[in-house]
Amino acid sequence: MAVHDRDPLLAKLRQDLHIDANLLGHDLQFKTTWGLFSPRGIDEGSELLLEHLQVAENETALDFGCGYGPIGLAIAAAAPRGSVQLIDKDFVAIDYANANAALNKLPNARAYLSNALMGVPAEPAFSLVVSNLPAKTGNELYTLAFNDAKARMLPGGKIVVVTINGLRSYMKRSFTEIFGNYKKLKQGKTYTVSAAERLPD
Repeated sequence: MAVHDRDPLLAKLRQDLHIDANLLGHDLQFKTTWGLFSPRGIDEGSELLLEHLQVAENETALDFGCGYGPIGLAIAAAAPRGSVQLIDKDFVAIDYANANAALNKLPNARAYLSNALMGVPAEPAFSLVVSNLPAKTGNELYTLAFNDAKARMLPGGKIVVVTINGLRSYMKRSFTEIFGNYKKLKQGKTYTVSAAERLPD
């Protein structure tokens, strides 16, 4: 049922916010809303990750913790011969990510409600996994997500994440334990971009 506010401030707050951004060389539009992460603009961490991300035209990618979709949809735009699955545990984020995929005419992207990778279809295997990891989710969920991601990645596939600098040591330890390798791609004033590769068994 639609809500009709007499208070103009409340009516304004219920309206979608709009973001225009150039990500991975593509002009994209996003609708967002209050309650989602960084609803007024692309956040610094996502921008830093995308600046240090290489995307092939046929990439099969996963964006976990996708929010309204800036990272995953940027990859979809850069990989017209590939596919991107976006996941989040917030149903509002999934609604907006799917709406933004349609808004940007990206049929190769689809968002799913999922805790770690539990709700993701079994196919395809991923050549790239990305995430702007929230600082307060907890190491237990990270451990599930990283192990799930490794099990679903192609040999030679990469996982690239951005975190606040306070998680840098944890990321190095976690990626080394799970993937057997770790690489720091960039450390800024606030965020660090970390990567690992899925080695052949």
